[in-house]
Amino acid sequence: MTDRRTARPATGSPGYLVAAAAFAVCMTGTTLPTPLYGLYQDELGFSELTVTVVFAVYAFGVIGVLLLVGNVSDTVGRRPVLLGGLAFAAGSDAVFLGADSVPLLLLGRLLSGLSAGLFTGTGTAYVLELAAPGQRARAGFVATAANMGGLGCGPLLAGVLAEYAPAPLVLPFVVHLVLLAVSFALTRRLPETVAGARPLRTARPNLPSLPPEVRPVFVPAGIAAFAGFSLLGVFTSVSPAFLAGELGVDNHAVVGLIVFTAFFASTLGQLLVPRLGTARAIPLGCLVLIAGLALLAASLAWTVLPPLVLSALVGGAGQGMALRGAVGEVAAASPAEHRGGALSALFVVAYFGISIPVIGVGLLTGPVGLAHAGLVFAACMAVLAAASGTYLLRRATTGG
Repeated sequence: MTDRRTARPATGSPGYLVAAAAFAVCMTGTTLPTPLYGLYQDELGFSELTVTVVFAVYAFGVIGVLLLVGNVSDTVGRRPVLLGGLAFAAGSDAVFLGADSVPLLLLGRLLSGLSAGLFTGTGTAYVLELAAPGQRARAGFVATAANMGGLGCGPLLAGVLAEYAPAPLVLPFVVHLVLLAVSFALTRRLPETVAGARPLRTARPNLPSLPPEVRPVFVPAGIAAFAGFSLLGVFTSVSPAFLAGELGVDNHAVVGLIVFTAFFASTLGQLLVPRLGTARAIPLGCLVLIAGLALLAASLAWTVLPPLVLSALVGGAGQGMALRGAVGEVAAASPAEHRGGALSALFVVAYFGISIPVIGVGLLTGPVGLAHAGLVFAACMAVLAAASGTYLLRRATTGG
């Protein structure tokens, strides 16, 4: 009998699609509370700064996991790590179902961050490895699309249920728990892709490492990922407050749809990468991202809705181009035995983008207002995106 812990998937196996579906379900849970924060604010009475802190706790959970056990799947295997991620996601839903205080909201977001941290690098590597050699390019898109698509489906699902179904703070998490149960059962049946994977009890904390051949491309790829994720972080955390407070949009489904648009556009942007090549996708993605930030600034300055929707479309597309280019470049430069750790290190940088800038916006909102805080954010992220794109273009033209 074939050992399931060391078996390689057969050519043409659809297992990578199953892994990608579980990836998407896990990431859906991480953004599920987005259109619900206003309801929690009404019920518990906390400030906009608290919203950004609650949101950022999730990012710190992701970063902590990626830093401590980001490359553990290279040792113990992909499948047990992903099963653990689904279990943490279920724990987050359970906490949110009983959340009646800010500390419980923080705990729920922390557990959600732990689940995403376990899935982000490992899930990407697993999808790539489960695909047959001729499917690797498609699998790269599927992995990043599962990540971004799952993040986008969270606010859309919760927004629709909160607006048109009963129990808006209960039903979204119940539905997600059912999806998690199905994903757990299917993931258990997938083969292991790490040859000689050791038992889970042998896992030890270990910081992600960057092989020398990855380092030249890692810095610009990481900066682009940081800037792109920061835009998505602002859309996910504070755009509901801007829509309700400044634009008078209080329909939860519409709020969820606008946030979904940014993540959907990210997935579409990723479709352009095979034609462009991963090396060119990053600087071009940065240029499109800057255009999206300019549209966001216009919406904030003039308090109008259309530029905000366009910002979601344009900025999301730029983020998707830059992200898939960054993942492709880092994965291609990494030896197989270090790929999980290298991808985890990339996502550490990316997830700092949805924590530090978001908290900064929350801190500035009190003294200067949400609109002006958003303008400062847009300017800072545009500078970062321009620096990354310019560096890569100069590197390409000099052959270095």
